[in-house]
Amino acid sequence: MRCPFCDHENSKVVDSRPARNGRAIRRRRECLNCSERFTTYEQLEEFQPMVVKKDGRREAFERRKVIEGILKACEKRPISVHQVETFVDELERFIQERGTAEIDSRIIGERVMSQLRDWDDVAYVRFASVYKQFKDLKEFMEQLQELLAKDSSS
Repeated sequence: MRCPFCDHENSKVVDSRPARNGRAIRRRRECLNCSERFTTYEQLEEFQPMVVKKDGRREAFERRKVIEGILKACEKRPISVHQVETFVDELERFIQERGTAEIDSRIIGERVMSQLRDWDDVAYVRFASVYKQFKDLKEFMEQLQELLAKDSSS
């Protein structure tokens, strides 16, 4: 494993423990050249289906992209990184268990929006505004009114 600080090829494992509900191993490493410490994760390489985008393009599912999108929506909101990672673990498991070669991006987006709606209205609206690509302010306001109506009925 190359050191991210000095690019040296050799490091030693200082600590190792299970992570992501036992689906990965977290390793704390120390560079043998510069002595800086860094963390790596080792996990089983699982088959990931292709994500079918709105425009018909297909690309491999990338956990990192989902996490980044959620974290942007949750910026300065009371949602922990641990909550996000746990949700994405569950999302990956859902995708794996479907057993299909492809999954529509809409299914992923709707699951993310549902989770964000449960966690935090502001994070939900932020994500929805990007995901749904509102054409104008009217569409955006309709979504907000729908959210407000749901909150007042519960």
